[in-house]
Amino acid sequence: MSALDLGTGGGAGDVAGDAEPVRPDGDRPARIVVVDYGMGNRRSVEKALTRAGADATVTDDLAAIRDADGLVLCGVGAFPAGAQRLRETGLGAEIKARVADGTPLLGVCLGMQLLFDRSDERGGAAGLGLLPGPVQGLTPALGLKLPHIGWNSVTWSEGTTSPLRAGLPDGTAFYHVHSFVARPEEPADVVARGDYGSPFVTAVSRGHVHGAQFHPEKSSTDGLRVLRGFAVACTR
Repeated sequence: MSALDLGTGGGAGDVAGDAEPVRPDGDRPARIVVVDYGMGNRRSVEKALTRAGADATVTDDLAAIRDADGLVLCGVGAFPAGAQRLRETGLGAEIKARVADGTPLLGVCLGMQLLFDRSDERGGAAGLGLLPGPVQGLTPALGLKLPHIGWNSVTWSEGTTSPLRAGLPDGTAFYHVHSFVARPEEPADVVARGDYGSPFVTAVSRGHVHGAQFHPEKSSTDGLRVLRGFAVACTR
């Protein structure tokens, strides 16, 4: 299991007012498509992106995906099922084509895991292969339960220029729900780590491909800052 769509005491709705629109050309807000492949908390991510200043839409329409300034791949459920949906719908191939064209992409929770080469979950499956490395089971310390559910402070990688950091300090807490974690082959891809008995990777960036294991849409004001940082990256 990679995630559950659970409410928390501190979600995007706790932020007073919406952010000013993030505009790529001074004329319209940045268009960000939340790719609808049938899995996950797509509407809550859409609403959080809107609050962060983007013009967000949930859709599987290929024309809209090709016209977007940025893409978000979220997800709730098991990696093999998500990978199969992306393959069968053709959305995985479209996402890879857009990334090759330079379109920013953000993976959230299961969506972040699907960015990687493969996962060991439920017998294993291949991912999108946009970031090198496997996804493997979280190994908590003795007495800690799986899935890992709750707020976890993160430590940002020294010198990271990822837009996901968005000026946030070390110790910022984000909401996590997961039993599996990405293990990037390239240390430079790691943006932030959490700790659940042992360190785990919770945010990654390589070029215009980004991922958050935590749920920014459930992480109050700081989560919205992460989403706004991504939206700003979609205007460059």
